[in-house]
Amino acid sequence: MTSTTILLLVLVYVPLIMLWVFTLTDLAHRKDLSGIAMGLWAVSIVLLPVIGMLIYFITRPDDAVASGDWDVVPGTVAPIVATGDRITELERLALLKDDGAITDEEYTQLKAQVLA
Repeated sequence: MTSTTILLLVLVYVPLIMLWVFTLTDLAHRKDLSGIAMGLWAVSIVLLPVIGMLIYFITRPDDAVASGDWDVVPGTVAPIVATGDRITELERLALLKDDGAITDEEYTQLKAQVLA
């Protein structure tokens, strides 16, 4: 390999591949899209990598919810991170309960942790 080839590989191809993987990962974690919409986006990103990624990120809403944002494993109680802001923690718990990510029992346990 020549130095030009290595430079091109490191400065162009590796970042593009990383961005491509990040885009597909972000797409897979979206909760606000249906399965068909995700499939169509994935096809467009795979077939037209640069243009598909650009269009995806331009049209992606800022408030798009990824499943990793509020994920709680059912049947487990996630520890509360002490932020010092109890109201924010209680609001977050209420959202988790409303979304069905935690049960009423888990909500009660977590609420008691926040208020303790």
